[in-house]
Amino acid sequence: MSEPRVKVPEKVKKGEVFEIKTLISHPMETGQRKDGDGKVIPRMIINKLVCRYNGEEVFAAELAPAISANPYLSFFTQATASGRLEFAWTDDAGRTYTHTAQLTVE
Repeated sequence: MSEPRVKVPEKVKKGEVFEIKTLISHPMETGQRKDGDGKVIPRMIINKLVCRYNGEEVFAAELAPAISANPYLSFFTQATASGRLEFAWTDDAGRTYTHTAQLTVE
């Protein structure tokens, strides 16, 4: 997997609703395709994304096999204070991929 990519504004005004964009490179294998030898390729998907803003969960999504490879998700939250945004993607094997971003609220 490659490093998750996240786009967050550098500065926002207090109370402003702002957009967060996320992308992670992952094949999102559904478990329904077969390889060249006719064997089923095991399911391996990112099944959850959680975003915490200064430790408080502000977004969570459960993903299913119907989601395309390299899932892109965007969502909105409200700026309350400067701080840290923490993102965690979890796959079927229990591996977690993380990313952090700083937000400045004026």
